[in-house]
Amino acid sequence: MTGALVALGALVVAAAAGLLIKARSGRVRAGRDTAGRDAAGPPAEVLAALDPAAAVTLVQFSTTFCAPCRHTRVLLADLAERTPGLAHADIDLTDRPELARRMAVLRTPTTVAVDPAGAEILRVSGVPRRDELLAALRERLPAQASDLR
Repeated sequence: MTGALVALGALVVAAAAGLLIKARSGRVRAGRDTAGRDAAGPPAEVLAALDPAAAVTLVQFSTTFCAPCRHTRVLLADLAERTPGLAHADIDLTDRPELARRMAVLRTPTTVAVDPAGAEILRVSGVPRRDELLAALRERLPAQASDLR
């Protein structure tokens, strides 16, 4: 009987943890002050990925064998193609753990919205929710982008 209760308790805890992770996945969160942690500013790899003509660049951090990263890549590329002032860049972290540490990337995919100066605007862990991401970026994008979905 005790073993069954322990197993049931473990199952409940695992289910609760899974639901919490699923609820947080894809949610837009305020950006971190990654530039403020290091006097040198954003890493060179991030600065090189930015589109200077875009108001916002969505920098996707991914790894080689990450299945959700492929879905995120398609979503963000489509969003950037359809939204004036928005660009998309993909940085592979497979062999760059130091960059993942510096950018505080704990899982892939992680999407970081960055302004032309390299300041982090927001971040999303997991596959972004398209409408939520656009709504969060709306004030940073040109006026004609506000009509897009």
